[in-house]
Amino acid sequence: FIQFSNRYLYLGSFHKKSVLNFFDETRKKYGEVFLLPGGFGKKSLLFTFNLDDFAKVIRSEGTWPQRRGLETMRYHREVHRKEDFGDVIGLVSSNNEAWGKIRSAVNPILMQPKNARLYLNKMLEVNDEFLQRIREIRDPNSLEMPDNFEEELNRLTFESVAVVALNRQIGLIRKNRDSGDAKIIFDSLRKFFELTLALDFFPSIWKYVKTPTFNKQMKNFDTINEIIIKYINEAEKRIENDALSSKNSDNEEKSVLEKLLKVDKKVARVMALDLLMAGVDTTSSTLTGILLAIAKNPDKQEKLRQELKTILPQKNSLLTMENMKNLPYLRACIKEGIRMYPIGAGTLRMCSEDIVVSGYQVPKDQEIVLNHNILINEEKYCPRAKEFIPERWLRDEKANHEPLNPFLYMPFSFGPRSCVGKRIVEMELEITVARLIRNFYVEFNYPTENAFKTILISVPAIPLKFKFSEVEY
Repeated sequence: FIQFSNRYLYLGSFHKKSVLNFFDETRKKYGEVFLLPGGFGKKSLLFTFNLDDFAKVIRSEGTWPQRRGLETMRYHREVHRKEDFGDVIGLVSSNNEAWGKIRSAVNPILMQPKNARLYLNKMLEVNDEFLQRIREIRDPNSLEMPDNFEEELNRLTFESVAVVALNRQIGLIRKNRDSGDAKIIFDSLRKFFELTLALDFFPSIWKYVKTPTFNKQMKNFDTINEIIIKYINEAEKRIENDALSSKNSDNEEKSVLEKLLKVDKKVARVMALDLLMAGVDTTSSTLTGILLAIAKNPDKQEKLRQELKTILPQKNSLLTMENMKNLPYLRACIKEGIRMYPIGAGTLRMCSEDIVVSGYQVPKDQEIVLNHNILINEEKYCPRAKEFIPERWLRDEKANHEPLNPFLYMPFSFGPRSCVGKRIVEMELEITVARLIRNFYVEFNYPTENAFKTILISVPAIPLKFKFSEVEY
């Protein structure tokens, strides 16, 4: 394996590079497989761009797949705020039996598509407010969004997760948009990703000396927890009051929090917290990429609109669990947007046994980065990769488009450790894209070459001045 020094992350040719650029340049310099040595208490990372390795690594996982968690989050919950979390630190940073216990409790509630659909009506209420907000804030002449439209997308995604996790709207889109909590929580969530990249992935001595950056992260976690736990406490009180009055006893749209409280109170609170933490920037960045791709391809957008008109004859026609079943082109557009604008480079895995990767013997417990999101945008693996072609995902179009390797497209990871919020995010994206395209002609009349920057995930780097013109009928 080719080894190189951690100092390249800060010095020389890699100084101030984004993570995606860093991966791309190291690959060109060192080849398809290279080892990034650990340091300051971190394990080494093995990077592979060899597609043949992906299935081998993933299929070698055991019952409880191991993965590096976010160590600063783990420290915050196990040490810094142990009195709040006890022995339940959440799915992100736990492994082995502790992880398995939480995951087995959560899977029946979040991972089954039929359960996710129970939240459709609540999400539609949030989406109604978002469409109304667009009409309020667009420029009356140009019909473009203001420079800070990214914040509006964050408000949408936070509210959408809140109705699932807590069964309530916080009101940050319109009703309570001037709440002091709003700006604080969105700024703090963005800092969470920035500081996690610096402390958990780049060289840092915080395990030996508590650096100013580490202290900022602990304070930032405290701020996030304080605001979100307040919402959780309010939701719990409402649940208790409803139980006392026998209200909603047969309501199938109970929140994730309410369902999990019957299983384990600590797990319920941590899962609600993590859903709200993880579901904002990740989903809004994904939605941004999808909208950019659709806006820059008006012919594909019109094809999507015609499909939507078959189930939504009027702009204000209702989406239902029944009519959403037959929207193949919508789902193809979403997949293709995610392919073109992934929010990360790939998937991190830990070997549960000794395996051979690209001809090299790799020992058990070695961490491996599978860079599938980089390969899926290369001609070798995805013909006409620079073009937005939703048809490549349609069954009846497969004769015209070479099928992609299933281990290339893994936006929610793969297997037992796939994203626990996958079903919720998919539904949120489907609702939002469907209603935006049915109501508006969406344009983006600016360059998109450098539309994203990388912190820990990709986030918008340009003003999102989308133009929303009304569809006539």
